[in-house]
Amino acid sequence: MVALTPTAPPRTRPRRVRPRAVIYPRAAMRRTLEDRGNASSHEQSHAWLAALRSHGAERERAIAKLHALLLGAARSEVNRRRAALSHVRGEELDDIATQAADDALMAVLSKLDHYRGASRFTTWAYKFALLEAGVKLRRRAWQEREIVLDAESWPAIRDTGATAQAQVEQAELLEALRTAVDSTLTPHQRQVFVALALNEVPIDVLAERLSTTRGALYKTLHDARGRLRRELVAQGMHSDESANRE
Repeated sequence: MVALTPTAPPRTRPRRVRPRAVIYPRAAMRRTLEDRGNASSHEQSHAWLAALRSHGAERERAIAKLHALLLGAARSEVNRRRAALSHVRGEELDDIATQAADDALMAVLSKLDHYRGASRFTTWAYKFALLEAGVKLRRRAWQEREIVLDAESWPAIRDTGATAQAQVEQAELLEALRTAVDSTLTPHQRQVFVALALNEVPIDVLAERLSTTRGALYKTLHDARGRLRRELVAQGMHSDESANRE
């Protein structure tokens, strides 16, 4: 009989235990990334403010960098509105963008203390360029247009598919409004109301033509609308609730 030698069990290597990866919930991970992003944005905004408030070469470099940013924003706004100014040459549009960037830069530098950190500094500054570009483009669009300041030019009643009764009511309301404008408003209120509310003249354009401010025109328009609502309510053409809000 042949004896069988028992075979030794195969030698196995010790099993390496890898550390388990820490799994974060998606919401927690998203908040972590947002916190890092907010911290980075805050640091960048603080760096902008520090550089613009410094002196010498550092401030000059920051101003040049900011102006380039504002110029890019102004050119972007000009290009977005280019179709409405097809009669204006490209060189003039680029000059408008440059003027908008220059004015926006001055506005940002004068309002650094107004920055509260609710958004990135660059986002906050970017809006100044968009505003200045929009104002200058509207002024250019109305540069050769006559602004009607008398109440003789009234909008015609548009055919909106309304019933005959509705069109009659609209005509009566328009006639009552015309009478109220003539009898209730001062000459200046009448001019401002006709230009802004009826003829849709941009308020910054009207402010330039009348050598006044946007704030003064807003106040005049607000007072004019209040007078007109009260007059229309007295005639039974308007609800009391609308008049009481003025």
